[in-house]
Amino acid sequence: MKAVLCHQYGLPESLVVEDISWPSAPKGKLVIEVKACGVNFPDTLIIEGKYQFKPPFPFSPGGEVAGIVREVGEGVSHVKPGDSVFALTGWGGFAEGVVADGYRTFPMPQGMDFQTAASLMYTYGTSYHALKDRANLQSGRSDGPETLLVLGAAGGVGLAAVSLGKIMGARVIAAASTDEKLALCREYGATETINYKTEDLRERIKDITGGKGVDVVYDPVGGDLAEPALRSMNWQGRYLVVGFAAGAIPSLPFNLPLLKGCSVVGVFWGAFAERQPKDNFKNVNELLGFWQSGQLKPHIQATYPLEKAADALNEMRGRRVMGKVLIVP
Repeated sequence: MKAVLCHQYGLPESLVVEDISWPSAPKGKLVIEVKACGVNFPDTLIIEGKYQFKPPFPFSPGGEVAGIVREVGEGVSHVKPGDSVFALTGWGGFAEGVVADGYRTFPMPQGMDFQTAASLMYTYGTSYHALKDRANLQSGRSDGPETLLVLGAAGGVGLAAVSLGKIMGARVIAAASTDEKLALCREYGATETINYKTEDLRERIKDITGGKGVDVVYDPVGGDLAEPALRSMNWQGRYLVVGFAAGAIPSLPFNLPLLKGCSVVGVFWGAFAERQPKDNFKNVNELLGFWQSGQLKPHIQATYPLEKAADALNEMRGRRVMGKVLIVP
């Protein structure tokens, strides 16, 4: 089978496509013939040695796949060869075949296509865990729905957070760097938008909220946006630390959570899925319910063959992706 391989840490251009042997399925795992693989920000980090996990060389990036079960190992009983599934793999998905853990593999619902299935787990899984489990986002209070500010709102997890915030009944403010990105956010449920390249983030939040501030900040960006967003929190708000797409990990003044009575909450969905698989399984089923009801539809910007994987990763590194891009072997 063909696979995109990382032989040493480097930029996307250092990746190569090679023929390798098909893997076998050890106990508790299965082999999936990959039909689509989501491209996510961690894929840009893992090939440079900057991610939490460092698989042995050579390895393929790609942690979110959809495809057909080719082989099952001992102890895997919920799917069988020939079934259509989607799975979290951590890495290995930029290939025609990949090994996946049984507990992180899910049957695809009837009517779902492979590209949609490969667009659900990382972005919507992360954002739903963040908003539901970590922020406890509320749709109804005595003074109305909670206000959710999403930074980097047109990216993969950002657009998922916009969509899910709308589904969960929040008032969604989308913040992004271009008017084109903000137009897409409005299509996915944002009621207010902020272009933080041309507008002052804090002043616009004051205008939109009548000076109250926002109840929840969803931040996958970090960098220079973090402090003004934290300063814009409402009393007892929740600031969700999701990632650092801007590249810089911000240093925040800790007097601000004290003065705001707010919480700064970490979101590590991968660890949640591993440590609390039953809770994660429940979340995945709820996401599938949103999809089946027509409320949730991933935005797929482009697809790339294995040979163009570097192009897809460079689009992600350059923060030019709106919604999702996929590798389709």
